[in-house]
Amino acid sequence: MEDTEKTSVSLDIRPAVPEDAAGLLALYVPYVQESWVTFECVSPSVEEFRRRITAYSRSYPYLVCRRAGETVGYAYAHRHMEREAYRWNAELTVYVKRGLEGQGIGTALYRALLPRLAAQGLVNLYAVLALPNPGSEALHRRFGFTRLGLYPQMGFKLGAWHDVAQYGLRLRPADWCPPDAG
Repeated sequence: MEDTEKTSVSLDIRPAVPEDAAGLLALYVPYVQESWVTFECVSPSVEEFRRRITAYSRSYPYLVCRRAGETVGYAYAHRHMEREAYRWNAELTVYVKRGLEGQGIGTALYRALLPRLAAQGLVNLYAVLALPNPGSEALHRRFGFTRLGLYPQMGFKLGAWHDVAQYGLRLRPADWCPPDAG
């Protein structure tokens, strides 16, 4: 897959670089300050966001979506759990600029992200969603994710408890074994 993709809705999707940090952070801060979608309660600095892009990009795709020169979304994968046997799994994150939800940006990002993860040899993808979040739930179901579980009242933010749903997508057959399986 090419490093830059053009979609039918004039979206440019490419790998994020540390220089994208300020634009991605500007998109993320409203979620931190005004939403329970992220359980992060203090907005990170540009330097911290730059560090995250660099760290996650070492092992997994981190994509930025731009339209007409404006950052309108981003998506990335990161290690789901730390133990070595979990290395075949990744957790996904996707954010779309507030007010632009439902315009195909998240869909375009996942269309670019999921094939990259499959090509990387991953087996399971997970998404952890703070609820309610009907748009994100619909996005994940559209790509074949199923709800695996629900953690009731897992996070307290903006004066209320929020449930967290875990969604999963298997990329390989259930009987597939890694080449180095012993």
